[in-house]
Amino acid sequence: MGKVNITPLQSLSMNESGLDVPGLPPMTDRVILDFIRRKVDEAGAKGVVLGLSGGVDSALVAKLCAMALGKERVKALIMPTADSDPTDRELAVRFAGEVGMEYEVLDITPAVDALKSMLGAADKKAVGNIKARVRMIALYHMAAGENRVVMGTGNKSELLTGYFTKFGDGGSDFAPIGDLYKTQVWELSRQVGVPDYIVSRKPSAGLWEGQTDEDELGMDYKTLDTVLHGIELLKTCDEISEETGIPPEVVRRVDRMVKKSVHKRKTPLIPKVGLRTVGLDWRE
Repeated sequence: MGKVNITPLQSLSMNESGLDVPGLPPMTDRVILDFIRRKVDEAGAKGVVLGLSGGVDSALVAKLCAMALGKERVKALIMPTADSDPTDRELAVRFAGEVGMEYEVLDITPAVDALKSMLGAADKKAVGNIKARVRMIALYHMAAGENRVVMGTGNKSELLTGYFTKFGDGGSDFAPIGDLYKTQVWELSRQVGVPDYIVSRKPSAGLWEGQTDEDELGMDYKTLDTVLHGIELLKTCDEISEETGIPPEVVRRVDRMVKKSVHKRKTPLIPKVGLRTVGLDWRE
């Protein structure tokens, strides 16, 4: 689908209508910290490993894990490629050092190049998916070797729109900020002390030169999160548009993104044969 341009007026807060991006619920930080502690303890793990990109999502997860478990139980993998923005690596290293957690820089260029050559991948999105999946492999390799669990860094805006690589950055054991919209991620990051040199950066998955989240999504995160919040509240596309002033075609586009990406948020579907089927009604 083509990019939908959003004018500044259309991206403004919609307080008059009552539909806007949601603020942080009370004690959000305490809920997430308790979640991290419990899940790592239940897994009997030494600690956690996560991919640190130089962006706000991974920095927030790293900070929360250090707060919950202690910095000595957190390890970050910084995984650049030859065409990565060097600023990403510099800021990731700087942040890891300031938090005091262990980190390792792993250049994944040889693995990505080998897969590109073997698979004949030339399209930038295909190569971006390869990079994301190589990073997932590296994280799980380290987790298995060091008795750690993999902490994902995806947020609710990405999960709902399918803006992640299936079995790539979407592959993790736990997703601590998976119920926070991107606008909430920024808010919580400021609350817990993630530095401004991280929080103020333009969001990017860093999968190719010049790539930014909002350019790819075709709208800013405030607009996106306002629409997603309306969908969460079970409002129709017409109601969301009427209450916010966001153009109907933009609202419908977000709605299509949510519906088309359902498969990315589920375990592989299984035809029901037995009494309790994994992924359908096997509750645990």
